[in-house]
Amino acid sequence: MESRERLLRSKSIPLSTLPYLTVHADWSISPGKRWMARAHLVADGHYQAYPPEPVGEPGGLLPNLRAQAGEGNAVLVGFDFPIGLPLAYARRAGIENFLSTLPELGKSHWSQFYEPASSPSEINIVRPFYPARPGGCRQAHLIEHLGVETMNDLRRCCELAHKDRRAACPLFWTLGAQQVGKAAISGWRDVLVGQAGLFPGVAIWPFSGRLADLLAKGGVVLAETYPGEFYNHLGVRFSRRRLGERSGKRAQLDRIANAATLLAWADQASVEIPPDLKAAMREGFGPSPNGEDPFDALVGLLGMLNVVLGLRPPGEPEDEKIRKIEGWILGQEYVL
Repeated sequence: MESRERLLRSKSIPLSTLPYLTVHADWSISPGKRWMARAHLVADGHYQAYPPEPVGEPGGLLPNLRAQAGEGNAVLVGFDFPIGLPLAYARRAGIENFLSTLPELGKSHWSQFYEPASSPSEINIVRPFYPARPGGCRQAHLIEHLGVETMNDLRRCCELAHKDRRAACPLFWTLGAQQVGKAAISGWRDVLVGQAGLFPGVAIWPFSGRLADLLAKGGVVLAETYPGEFYNHLGVRFSRRRLGERSGKRAQLDRIANAATLLAWADQASVEIPPDLKAAMREGFGPSPNGEDPFDALVGLLGMLNVVLGLRPPGEPEDEKIRKIEGWILGQEYVL
């Protein structure tokens, strides 16, 4: 089996661009469902992963990770929430640069941006999230009041369906199991603005530059991740069960069934999985449906390492509007 060093040589990955610490945070509006998994570069040149753990207080996340990495060592942190704005919406809002606009959201002209509309009549360009609560709400309300033709106009290019994955939930819709809109509100306010903006040396890929260039600077690099995208990259598969039976990542049996595949990937990539993490994987992170949270945290980490190790390209967007406004999902093939 190829060693990690041979993989690196075959992929021409400069060792200087490898982050010392790679972290994936599976985000949620519920603090109890926010889990993260991390791996660090060890002395003999490979990564060691650690069991998933609760994220804890968002305000301490980035300072703690940077302290763990040490001065001058790069940290790559992936977040499972959208980072960027749909181009059709940005055009109507007059936004030409996501990073420069982000600190203004929630203030002045944008004071209601983070307040989901309670009724269709409250939806507008400066208050695009909807609805505040379930009940009689339809995505058609967003289409009408944001002035677009279809729901895909409110999806970024990286959220559209492709041959290996169905479409992701659109940014401004706040309902559904994933509650993507509310997770984005929390992530943008609590992390991207509340924390990243307070620390020098924090960059957000791909808005701030190419991944290798950002990591080479030795700071903290944030990126958008999506476990649903990583499933196919890593060979994760879920069964189809009979009506009324739980299946997918919320089912312990399905999580257990994917343990061997993920452990085989880690072995091939020379990512060290300690015994306690192996045991948790083989038990599907327990019988509770909430085992999906540490499961996705780990899948996200391994998907990120797949990119870090050069086994899959990061998906650097070539279109300037994508780089400046929409952003991209780390590891997703860049195809428009």
